[in-house]
Amino acid sequence: MSKDRYIAAKQKWAEKQSARGFTPRPVASAERLPPGQKLTAGFPVLDLGVQPEISPEEWLLKIDGLVAQPTSLAWAQFNALPQVDDASDFHCVTTWSKYDCRWGGVAFTTLYEQVQPLPEAQFVYFTSYDGYSTNVPLAQCLDADVLIATSFDGAPLAREHGGLARVIIPKLYAWKGAKFVSGITFLAEDKLGFWEVRGYSNTADPWTEDRYA
Repeated sequence: MSKDRYIAAKQKWAEKQSARGFTPRPVASAERLPPGQKLTAGFPVLDLGVQPEISPEEWLLKIDGLVAQPTSLAWAQFNALPQVDDASDFHCVTTWSKYDCRWGGVAFTTLYEQVQPLPEAQFVYFTSYDGYSTNVPLAQCLDADVLIATSFDGAPLAREHGGLARVIIPKLYAWKGAKFVSGITFLAEDKLGFWEVRGYSNTADPWTEDRYA
């Protein structure tokens, strides 16, 4: 399936669910496995049909917007920052979940402290080398398990899973964790991302099954 056909199919599916009156559950589930999800031992690959091949020499992470210290980090500079390891569960909106994913990389809070967002910054807008984008409230990015991951299961992050680096936000559906991340922009107002403008939920809470707008 071509990129355009894939995107159109997912947008049509979201519109269909919204038309059926699909609404989030009023009370969040207390279970480890969110409602409507099935466990998988594998790691399915979902993207926009483009897996950009960016060399370490070409890679650059730009952090800007409402910050006191905007910066651009080359690959060596990024990897010289304090590194963290974290194990978390991964929940895809297409109804599969994978437990105990072991990620390594740089905590979002490390980048936050480096660029010093201004008080009016309330949202984060992520952009990617494949043209993808997504948006997350800043408060949800400051959890200890949110990171820019460069490794998975002790090995460098494979290109099909978003390498060289991708965003991991375990408490939200995985489309909020941009693969192939290239930019982080701090904003005062929310700005919908790639799937959010195509019918997907803006909040993306797996435990209330908040999948579609």
